[in-house]
Amino acid sequence: MGHSEFDPGFKERRPWNAGRKLGAKQALKPQQVWAVRFWLGREDRLRDRAMFDLAIDSKLRGCDVVKVKISDLVVGGRVRNRAIVVQQKTGRPVRFELLESARGSILAWLERRGGSLDDFVFPSRIDHARHMSTRQYARLVDEWVTGIGLRPDDYGTHSLRRTKASIIYKQTGNLRAVQILLGHTKIESTVRYLGVDVEDALTLSERTEI
Repeated sequence: MGHSEFDPGFKERRPWNAGRKLGAKQALKPQQVWAVRFWLGREDRLRDRAMFDLAIDSKLRGCDVVKVKISDLVVGGRVRNRAIVVQQKTGRPVRFELLESARGSILAWLERRGGSLDDFVFPSRIDHARHMSTRQYARLVDEWVTGIGLRPDDYGTHSLRRTKASIIYKQTGNLRAVQILLGHTKIESTVRYLGVDVEDALTLSERTEI
């Protein structure tokens, strides 16, 4: 029901967002990506390394990462170089690449995990027939970034989605390519997502001589 601002108990109620940092989460820098990989390897977290690599390369939202099935990634006993997943939010398919590092960690996890093509790559701890929850995924990301000395308030599952997209944009300035990779329907969404501003536009322009 909630409280009125005039209720005696209103001042004692703690706001839901008290102490939380809201807004866009930061993308990881390349050296931070490798730091997470090293930390996960040192901790023998085979599943988490595969999930991290998949999230970075696929650029998928967390709700899509946890729902990936083995058949989405594997064909003929090997991990695909390119895969395709239908996004939950838009209902549209998006294609993504899986580089050698990701293919290796995913294959190592699947060999350990076992299962059939119809199974989820990352099963729930409670019911192995279901996929991992997005909440558990978010908790894992907090552990990963904390493990390399970053503040978990600054990072989240969306950090992994935007990491490679941000690097591609900084290297190429190609918004259209990033839009396709993220599966955005409108270029305006990609502009907002990357935080593109006038300074970015001028920097790109200064690199171009005629």
